[in-house]
Amino acid sequence: MRKIIGVGETVFDIIFKDNQPISAKPGGSVYNALISLGRLNMQPIFISEIGDDRIGEIIKSFLDENQIETKYIYSYDRGKTPLALAFLDEKQNADYLFYKDYPADRLDYIMPRIDPDDIIIIGSYFALNPVLHDRLVDLLNFAQERRAIIYYDVNFRKSHINDVGHLMPTILDNFEYADIIKGSEEDFMNIYGEDDPPQIYKDHISFYSKNFIYTMGENGARLFGPNNLDKQYASKTIVPKSTVGAGDNFNAGIIFGLIKENVTREELINGISQEKWDRIINYAIEFSSYVCTTLDNYISKDFAEKFI
Repeated sequence: MRKIIGVGETVFDIIFKDNQPISAKPGGSVYNALISLGRLNMQPIFISEIGDDRIGEIIKSFLDENQIETKYIYSYDRGKTPLALAFLDEKQNADYLFYKDYPADRLDYIMPRIDPDDIIIIGSYFALNPVLHDRLVDLLNFAQERRAIIYYDVNFRKSHINDVGHLMPTILDNFEYADIIKGSEEDFMNIYGEDDPPQIYKDHISFYSKNFIYTMGENGARLFGPNNLDKQYASKTIVPKSTVGAGDNFNAGIIFGLIKENVTREELINGISQEKWDRIINYAIEFSSYVCTTLDNYISKDFAEKFI
């Protein structure tokens, strides 16, 4: 069975509406995607770090409950598991505050086995953090040597806009490793101040990766790929409750689709057929749309049963 290996932060999400907490649950960008994939019986592996505290215990227990391999998670006792406060606006989009207390030693893990066509997921500030990047590069180099597929969700929040110049070399470094780059219109406005998908692909992405997915919230997504592939996909019409897990579950849908369609790294490089991409993107839209209609960060077990 092909492995899915996610590398990312773990946080405890507290969601606010009208300045009142309405939901609290484990989260994190890659974490949310892996929970959904676990519920789809994909048995993903998670590389992360948590505090040796009560919140850390809740997070690890939730991972175990959802069939996520946790032996590569580093548990630290000189610090606390971080909190993420998400404040929903009138469109149910979130503005974030993060509270973090990390130790000096970070991400001390054993390298998992990686085989050809396994899928590695990285993203958000965790993939840019200079304290962690050397350890991440070790994994990415090994994954590339082993001919695994590397999926990079840019997920660049506006709280880091002032650091763009400093972080740009690391962003480009991640682009260079990635076989698929996915980002939202907000991500690329935050990084480049641009919102023209074909121009972004031409000027900033195609040199590094031919496979690019640009998401636009309620306006759908646009796909670029080898052989001049360029296609727009409409979003589903829904009444959202929260968009906190939308992008993460879009990622889960892409990864699930790559496995279901048995897409290899070689096929990605040479170009997946449009028909295959249609089915893969459909999973992504289905998963992200469903999550937006709930206050959860992941698809439900009942919803997952429809796809198993």
